[in-house]
Amino acid sequence: MAKDFEASKPIYIQITEKISQRIIRGEIKSGEKLPSVREMAVQSGVNPNTIQRAYAEMERMGIVETKRGQGTFIIERESVVDELKESMQAEVIEQFVRSMEELGFSKQQMLNGLKNYLEEGGQSDN
Repeated sequence: MAKDFEASKPIYIQITEKISQRIIRGEIKSGEKLPSVREMAVQSGVNPNTIQRAYAEMERMGIVETKRGQGTFIIERESVVDELKESMQAEVIEQFVRSMEELGFSKQQMLNGLKNYLEEGGQSDN
């Protein structure tokens, strides 16, 4: 896991997002055990309390479950990946739209720009 964190967002949230992205990509499977808090703290270069907070947040979100004496595991529920995908997609779209609105683009300009970008394989005229 990368040790580069954005200053604008709490580190525990960024860790939660990185783990969620790995789940969505299939790098971490349902039922798989996450590294211990200490192990993840060393890998991430952060305080163990930060990892504990990230794991607690993911448990609150229904992504993981902690089994006393065994560790933290990804929930074994088929819908968890779909829910994560939908949630992260909505968040990315919201950020994109907000940024484009701040730049003064209309909804139609956003749609046209996105369509052109996708049709041209990642190249945009705007």
